[in-house]
Amino acid sequence: MDFHVKNMGLSQMGKKRIEWAELDMPVLRKVKESFAKKKPLKGTTIAACLHVTTETANLMITLKAGGANTVLCASNPLSTQDDVAASLVKDYGIPVFAIKGEDNKTYYKHLNAALDVKPNITMDDGADLVSLLHTDRKNAAKNIIGSTEETTTGVIRLKSLAANKILKFPVIAVNDASTKHFFDNRYGTGQSTLDGILRATNRLFAGSTFVVCGYGWCGKGVAMRAKGMGANVVVTEIDPLKALEAVMDGFRVMPIGDAARIGDMFCTVTGNLNVIRKEHFLRMRDGALVCNSGHFNVELDLVGLKAVSKGKKTVREFVDEYTLRNGKTVCVLGEGRLINLAAAEGHPASVMDMSFANQALAADFLVKKGRTLATDVYTVPQEIDKEIARLKLASLGMKIDVLTPEQKKYLASWEMGT
Repeated sequence: MDFHVKNMGLSQMGKKRIEWAELDMPVLRKVKESFAKKKPLKGTTIAACLHVTTETANLMITLKAGGANTVLCASNPLSTQDDVAASLVKDYGIPVFAIKGEDNKTYYKHLNAALDVKPNITMDDGADLVSLLHTDRKNAAKNIIGSTEETTTGVIRLKSLAANKILKFPVIAVNDASTKHFFDNRYGTGQSTLDGILRATNRLFAGSTFVVCGYGWCGKGVAMRAKGMGANVVVTEIDPLKALEAVMDGFRVMPIGDAARIGDMFCTVTGNLNVIRKEHFLRMRDGALVCNSGHFNVELDLVGLKAVSKGKKTVREFVDEYTLRNGKTVCVLGEGRLINLAAAEGHPASVMDMSFANQALAADFLVKKGRTLATDVYTVPQEIDKEIARLKLASLGMKIDVLTPEQKKYLASWEMGT
């Protein structure tokens, strides 16, 4: 078995951590039990480009239980948990190509290694595998039944491919499932982002001014959690509806140019590039902390920051201090990459439980119906979404009402009014 991980000696701790995460993933556990009996993925090869974490490990184990041949590479150079990567190889026989801190050349070497297995299905977190299948690895695309996508940034890229009529196969936008973005993006990103900032800096949130750039589901989660920690939260937005929502949620809203002058901490969660630029860095207070929780490391204009700086030094793990030409300092966390995975462990297992149940069931759906689908980007079928919500509620010991026959008739009628 071919693989590339940092240190196989880390596998024992990785296995313990994988098992710990599995305890908090009851929905995925149910899926795995069903897969183990029915083997719906038998004969299917799946290449996954995801964050190599304990939760992802449980997804890969579930896919293998379903009969799939699986291979995993990292979707971010700083998100790999090396002990988990080692355990997947040694204890579960799953090839992994991922090392935390890998350079760009190694990152793409690993992506290509995943595609070398000639997958029938790809799973992406950021659409890097799909991108390669439309550029340097076009020949491998002929084997693809379909793909799944985990994050907002990837869905944006895929919809662009579809809009330009060059998408080569159907894709399931797992990110757009209600049991994914309502919970993973809001509660997972919200908690894990603050966790990453705290681990990297040990700074106090209470009383600080915390600037959140972007008020999508991830931004809502970050803003909510920062407020809960006692921060004075400022939101920047380009969408008037989202900006209005932030105001109604009790946050101050202003352009980033104004927020740059008053913020103590900044976090971008937009999915766009150069959200905080060199002119904004120059306006910041001395010692301001800047980080990103959007998928790619392009949200912070680090090239522009370097251009207006006279020096840079690492002052703590995951903290680079830039000394600006005006004499002030700005601290960039996690090299501008996903702070929740660069400096912490990513989302809690309980929310990834639903996200990865969606991934597993979407793969099952593609095996059954992928060849009949037109080339486009699809949302997760509603019956899958609702089943995952039902299973999650049951695991929490919660019950809900069901409609009476009278109520069903009323909702289907037009005759009854005042």
